[in-house]
Amino acid sequence: MDCVENRLLTSRRALLLGGASFAAWAYLPKFARAAGGRDPRLVVVILRGALDGLATVAPVGDPDYAGLHGSIALTRDGPHAASMLDSFFALHPSMPEFARMYRDRHAAVIHAVATPYRDRSHFDGQDVLESGYAGPGRVQSGWLNRALETLPRGERVSSGLAVGPTTPLVLRGAAPTVGWAPAALPQANEDTAMRLVDLYRHRDPALAGALTQGLQLDKAASGDDMKRKPGSAMAQMKLVARGAAKLMAADDGPRIAALAFDGWDTHANEGGPVGRLAFLLSGLDGVLAEFESGLGERWRDTVVVVATEFGRTARINGTDGTDHGTATVALLAGGAVNGGRVISDWPSLKSASLHDGRDLKPTTDLRAVLKGVLADHLGLSDRALAETVFPDSTGTKAMKGLIA
Repeated sequence: MDCVENRLLTSRRALLLGGASFAAWAYLPKFARAAGGRDPRLVVVILRGALDGLATVAPVGDPDYAGLHGSIALTRDGPHAASMLDSFFALHPSMPEFARMYRDRHAAVIHAVATPYRDRSHFDGQDVLESGYAGPGRVQSGWLNRALETLPRGERVSSGLAVGPTTPLVLRGAAPTVGWAPAALPQANEDTAMRLVDLYRHRDPALAGALTQGLQLDKAASGDDMKRKPGSAMAQMKLVARGAAKLMAADDGPRIAALAFDGWDTHANEGGPVGRLAFLLSGLDGVLAEFESGLGERWRDTVVVVATEFGRTARINGTDGTDHGTATVALLAGGAVNGGRVISDWPSLKSASLHDGRDLKPTTDLRAVLKGVLADHLGLSDRALAETVFPDSTGTKAMKGLIA
């Protein structure tokens, strides 16, 4: 075999093993059930680009809200009215599934929340959000991976599931992780895939075996209703969630997963109850519904955490959008959530109360929310959370009562 062919086979091996390694979790030891018959699952959804928390869960009871958010402000009534969560906060009308979960006490909102980061750079903000450190550029591992490392080996969770073409930083690190994406072999039908398997069976048996396993997992995640076809970004978001839910619903499937969605940077033409943000929020709402339906009875032991790197300005800009801000919302959904609540130490939107005179002031550290979920849902100790998962965070106490 000449050097060129060797290089080609090496490249193909790297590409196909990257897709076929999805099957690895299926051959790990089965997970023992937690005490009391609980079998907890945790999904972390990262929204990259900075979600406008004031447009997602609007403080319509704040007298300064409507003036600041102007043409994109949500309203209690009229066309496309927001869904009132209580007497003060209203949910964007594009999220009816989350509203239903909230009414059923299986969803909650934490408002005026932020990481410790304050400089409004997407790159650094996402680094802080996913690494779990107080500042950017500290490590190449994520807090969710370190949480996996901290769990007792062989008891509840053996690996984490990274959903998408690359592993999000939040799930990178020393603990074992595996990946799944809904398009490992885009445009390849079953006949083409099997021809590839047959080709490599003679040339590279190890690669052929890995590819076969990857195709089997892809089929298990996809099902008959998930044929590859072009679709909108919203449809792709739901497709990803549907496949991940199928994998996590299995008795020997992964218990912890992370996925990220881009495109939440709404500098211009953000839109109010209808428009660009409404479209994105509808996709997120569909993701939550797909996890609920796909996990079936496992939903009762599931928590989905939705977080973003920072919020957006309280006042709209000249292009009917919002610029990089500070505080925002975190969302929780799942049968294990102690929901039906908006949890917030509301700072008000008066000019004197705004952070740097422009942003919603953060009153809750996002790490407190995440610690609360990890402690009460997965049983991590305060010491592990403060020293390993979120290093140097002893002063940030876990938020209690988030888990039913």
